[in-house]
Amino acid sequence: MGTIGPTQVILIVLVVLLLFGGRKIPELMRGLGRGMKEFKDATKDEGSSGDEGAGS
Repeated sequence: MGTIGPTQVILIVLVVLLLFGGRKIPELMRGLGRGMKEFKDATKDEGSSGDEGAGS
């Protein structure tokens, strides 16, 4: 019940295309990728600095 099937994926893609248009999608994906990279970098930095403080 909680899984997403191919029909739902196609429907989501069609809705996104209708809302944003074909030209805007690459820009949105680029921004999403940058945001995810920054989030990963921030969590990695927090994890390494948090480990140093736990030992003392």
